[in-house]
Amino acid sequence: MNVLLCVQRYLNLVEQSVLGASAPLASGVRRASVQGGRAGRLMHSHKFVELLVVIALSAGAGGLFGAVFDRPLWPAVLHGLTIGAPILLFERGFLLPQLRSKLRRASTPTFLILSLIGMAMAVVAGNALAEGMLRAAEVSWSEPEVSEGITLVYSLTIAALLITAFRVRDLIGPKTLLNLLLGRYHKPIREARVFLFLDLTGSTRFARQNGDRKALALLGRVFALLAGPVRRSGGEIDDYIGDMAVVTWQLKRGVRNAAAVRCLYDFLDEVERDAARWRQDFGEVPRFRAALHCGSVLTAEIGLERHKITYFGDVMNTTSRLEGLAKELNKDVVLSTELLDRLQPLPEGIQMEDLGIRHLRGHDEPLAVSALVRGSS
Repeated sequence: MNVLLCVQRYLNLVEQSVLGASAPLASGVRRASVQGGRAGRLMHSHKFVELLVVIALSAGAGGLFGAVFDRPLWPAVLHGLTIGAPILLFERGFLLPQLRSKLRRASTPTFLILSLIGMAMAVVAGNALAEGMLRAAEVSWSEPEVSEGITLVYSLTIAALLITAFRVRDLIGPKTLLNLLLGRYHKPIREARVFLFLDLTGSTRFARQNGDRKALALLGRVFALLAGPVRRSGGEIDDYIGDMAVVTWQLKRGVRNAAAVRCLYDFLDEVERDAARWRQDFGEVPRFRAALHCGSVLTAEIGLERHKITYFGDVMNTTSRLEGLAKELNKDVVLSTELLDRLQPLPEGIQMEDLGIRHLRGHDEPLAVSALVRGSS
């Protein structure tokens, strides 16, 4: 019972830390939702699920250690929590998020070395914390010289596997990695999807004035910032094409609670909130042009030495034409009325402007098009 009390106290500390660290993030999402209502509740639910996953993985790794090396179960679980939870919370962006962002932007060798050093420190600190809690609870664990050595080797092995998996996930995307491992699109599948084409405007001018390296640094900052809103909305970044990002959602997920639109404005709000830093680092705040559309695509896994999940269908070409139309009409956000009808109601403060029936280049059939603008509801 003493060990259970130690575990419970530790979980309480972890939960308080996570909820406190995620409060600013949840607040940002609530500002993009309908008075922070349904989207805010979904955000808290999502964070709570992530917390449970972190706890389960950490406790499971500790339990496995106990089973493999014949150690008592509950002390092993406690070691798993004190060692694994901080590592996973850091990886998920709950702890020291700015440091995590810088680390993920590093080159792969630097990322691996620094991650391994950091995890080794976390192993030593977590092991010491667990040992202290067990001594305070007067619970026998094992001979210290044996326990510390085995725990360190085991933890570093698991850590090395984790950081390798995390890096691969970062390189190709978490959902893409999962789908490739499961072979979901090994055979082409017809599915309905929402697509967002997000283009950084003025990038050619910026590169000409500031040089290619500065322009590339700007793009890197922009795409790194986009990852958070996309993940929170349940979408996935499909590709980067020059200065444009292609984001996609399965249709039901993308239209539910106008998730695709909320993702876009969540991202734009984050850019505006950090305007001073953009001006300091790049001399201006980036501006964007976006197009959204939905439709049926054929999704398939292609490639041999480099696997990729790709989408085939007219919806991709149409979204690209809509992005061109947005530029032609000087509109920030353009979307097909077909998608707009599915997205209702729109987030508070976002209004629709009817652009009528438009003939898009390369399309025989005209398309009803609308724009999204900020305004009072």
